[in-house]
Amino acid sequence: MGKSKFQAAIEFTKNLFTTGAFTETSRGVEVEICAHLPTGPNKIVVEFGMGYGNITREILSRLAPDSKLYAFEVNAEFCKTVKDENLDERLVVVNDSAENMNQHIEGQVDGFISSIPFTFISKEVGDQIIRASYEKLNPGCYFSQVLYSAFHFKRFEKVFDESSKKVLKNIPLEFIYHCKKR
Repeated sequence: MGKSKFQAAIEFTKNLFTTGAFTETSRGVEVEICAHLPTGPNKIVVEFGMGYGNITREILSRLAPDSKLYAFEVNAEFCKTVKDENLDERLVVVNDSAENMNQHIEGQVDGFISSIPFTFISKEVGDQIIRASYEKLNPGCYFSQVLYSAFHFKRFEKVFDESSKKVLKNIPLEFIYHCKKR
């Protein structure tokens, strides 16, 4: 990554209501949020909230060579930084909101990894993203979300067939939701 931790913290803080974070995700979050990624050939995975690509790198390290990762990010600076790194030919960086995913992805998806700050977006938009993700997800696959609060868990439980949450004891606490479509 081309940015220092200090520069990254400044960028995240300037964009707090977009990123929902003060810093990049921890290594523990990167590993846990990817725990239910699909294995096998020719998978399509979507990431919402790519940031500087920390979770993106973890996703790519787990995907098969013929799989594809669509990484959505509304912050153009973050998109440029990740594109400039030329991480991987399987990566498609999309400078757009998660609510517009159907404009960029045809067909079904085998997994979602999200760090959308649901606290800072309207309930209507958030619920629309959750429902649209469920509809686009293949049966047996997961939508995994990191948040700094357990407050939104019920929103996921209402939509997904199975939902669990794991707490990572960081400062602040981080909650990983794993939500499955049967």
